[in-house]
Amino acid sequence: MLFERKKPLDLILETAQKRSLTRQLGAFDLTMLGIGAVIGTGIFVLTAVAANKAGPGMMFSFVIAGIVCALTALIYSEIAAMVPVSGSAYTYSYAVLGEVIAWMVGWALILEYAVAAGAVSVGWSGYANGFLHAHGIGLPVALTAGPYDTITLPDGTTAQGSFNLIAFLLALLVTWLLAIGTSKSAKVTAVLVLIKIAALSAFVILAFPSVDNANFVPLLPNGWGTPMSGVGVLGAAASIFFAYVGFDAVSTAAEETRNPNRNIPIGLIGSLAICTIFYLLVAYTAVGAMGAQPGGTLSQSKEPLAFVLREIGWPRIGDLVAGAAILALPSVVLMMMFGQTRILFTMSRDGLLPEKLSTVHPKYHTPFVVTWLTGIFVALFAALFPVGALADISNSGTLFAFFMVAAGVMILRRVDPGRVRPFRTPLIWIVGPLAMGGCLLLFFSLGWYTIKLFLIWAAIGLVVYFLYARRRSHLAPGNEALLHAHANDPKLEPDPLVQEGPNAGP
Repeated sequence: MLFERKKPLDLILETAQKRSLTRQLGAFDLTMLGIGAVIGTGIFVLTAVAANKAGPGMMFSFVIAGIVCALTALIYSEIAAMVPVSGSAYTYSYAVLGEVIAWMVGWALILEYAVAAGAVSVGWSGYANGFLHAHGIGLPVALTAGPYDTITLPDGTTAQGSFNLIAFLLALLVTWLLAIGTSKSAKVTAVLVLIKIAALSAFVILAFPSVDNANFVPLLPNGWGTPMSGVGVLGAAASIFFAYVGFDAVSTAAEETRNPNRNIPIGLIGSLAICTIFYLLVAYTAVGAMGAQPGGTLSQSKEPLAFVLREIGWPRIGDLVAGAAILALPSVVLMMMFGQTRILFTMSRDGLLPEKLSTVHPKYHTPFVVTWLTGIFVALFAALFPVGALADISNSGTLFAFFMVAAGVMILRRVDPGRVRPFRTPLIWIVGPLAMGGCLLLFFSLGWYTIKLFLIWAAIGLVVYFLYARRRSHLAPGNEALLHAHANDPKLEPDPLVQEGPNAGP
């Protein structure tokens, strides 16, 4: 039957034990990891996108997206503590919902990670190009944005891009770093988090005195928005959701966490709470200082926070904020691409993708084939498409995956109530449906164009599954021996990057 193929949860855990990692992370480490993973392109770049959709009402958008993420974080806490393995939502779905759903989740996660990496690369290029231009060494306009993006020139006129060269090169550089096994240490992670927090704090402190209540009128120029419209507060919330993506990196560190029952929820909720406070302060000061009406100067900027500071008389600090974004955002690209390659690697190990993708480099011990394949696609995404479009498409895959994880946790409560759960989501029959409803609300608020692209992507995924993956799966009739061979594979040694867990993040 179509939905009968499920990978035994005990076998998943048995395989994971071969990658046993040291439990050394506490609540503070996880909170720093969460902040590092979350604060990135969303706040540094998408503030302008949100302003164009919702105007000053984008502050409500941050709250709505944060609430949906908080509900999902509680769900993730339970499954991550119970199944502390790599593979993220794909692995969870394989054990609970079956192979077809797991494939679709894994297919959707390509949107979450690969397309998101492209979006962050484009966001980074906006600050890098602005920084270069401010110092008189900017690239030709055609090489600062993709052909589907529009650039606003200093004289107020607009021009069309051709190829975002800096975003393209950044994606390839990160790919090379991943291929040779370069990882981020916990100390570097903490430093980058402090740089981001310092930049946002400086922005709030300096821009706050320039807040003018007149800039908040009208508060809701496009209203609250309606599903499918892609505008208004809900449309901006659907885009702003990208600003919170990455918090699930905390859940992937469950295997390395001391007392996961206590520390994972603290890390998840704590990092989300801190990020939400920063986001609201930044949104308030940006709107109050410059105004944020759709079509206004703020909404057209590729580097909105630096732009605001320059406009209100702090050009040097604006350059420093841009510098902070330039320093910190590449690590987010690395985290996203790392997550993508490991999910594709896991799917290849399960037989759902060509075995060649799980080839490990003999010297660097990294899955270099899937890394370079992913990197080339990410680089092309970044070179051709604008950040807003990439973020929305990425969000569609993320929201689908989050929805399925919430469904899986509730189903597992019913079908396997006796399994040990180091952390139990409180009020699961309230939190779970609210999380699923929130994901659906934001999904349908992305706008019909983005939803259409997601449906096309999902249809392609189903075709690939039934023509290729289904018969090659290790769970397919006749292939069962491969499943147990994988579980007992002596090559399942800790990956140098996986071994450092969150240290590979931003």
